[in-house]
Amino acid sequence: MYRDKSLAVVVPAYNEQDLISTTLTRIPDYVDRIFLVDDGSTDGTVDEAEKLNLPNLTIISHEGNQGVGSAILSGYRASLDSGYELVVVMAGDNQMDPIQLSKLLDPLVDGKADYAKGNRLMSTKARSNMPLLRLFGNSILTLLTKVSSGYWDIMDPQNGFTALTSDVLETLPLDTIYPRYGYPNDMLIKMNTYNLRVIDVVMPPIYGEEKSKIRLWNYIPSVSWLLFRGFFWRLKEKYVLKALHPLVFFYFLGLTLLPLGILTGFYMLFVRIKVGAITASSAFLPMFLIITGLQSLFFAMLFDMESARK
Repeated sequence: MYRDKSLAVVVPAYNEQDLISTTLTRIPDYVDRIFLVDDGSTDGTVDEAEKLNLPNLTIISHEGNQGVGSAILSGYRASLDSGYELVVVMAGDNQMDPIQLSKLLDPLVDGKADYAKGNRLMSTKARSNMPLLRLFGNSILTLLTKVSSGYWDIMDPQNGFTALTSDVLETLPLDTIYPRYGYPNDMLIKMNTYNLRVIDVVMPPIYGEEKSKIRLWNYIPSVSWLLFRGFFWRLKEKYVLKALHPLVFFYFLGLTLLPLGILTGFYMLFVRIKVGAITASSAFLPMFLIITGLQSLFFAMLFDMESARK
């Protein structure tokens, strides 16, 4: 129990035989149940875990590799079925410091948030310890996730060290969550649609013997497309079907007028080069469209920010 709340930890793992024992033994004693979800490992991950003989360990095995999101969802469902009130995710590569666990749990127990996530990017020291390529990819996806999810105050959305309440699991449509590495981004999109409260918790990154299985050249395009689709899905679900909100019209104007203005500007430039002088009114048109489009987008984003903070 943690502050009179039952607590489960979900540990997704794929080929982590060298680190899984260290990960599991570092989990605090106040955790009621550990759900190790082996996502089709081909090494000795399960064997190493079983050797520990931990009384509170339950192993869930996938027949094949289904993705880290799918592994976490299996752990979520097991936690929900078992009636645990708080659920934490800690990766099986020993990259998440269990000392930080209480910092994630306290906002939930105190009723200040429904979902707490780690944030490694708040300090210069933490950013300097992060590999440059990982920092670059994280920064891009942070910006895209802010726009797509509507949680403009969050950073480091790829951080998998998270905690949530059983109410969140009962609310979210778990079967629709993205099953692979884009799952934390998709979770944020879904949670904003249900007006759930999300909080960032500052914590240092840990980089040791683990090797990232993410390939940025595949990961960034696929998650960017996920965020693009998720953005429009969220607008439809939250601001059209549930309540017709004026920000929809501002987003529509912005996303229509801005590209139209840019295309018109290139066309005017082409005419100017090929034909000669153009009228002042013609030159003013793309400027008007671009400025109006940007203003509309900024108004829509401000409405979105205010909605997420309520």
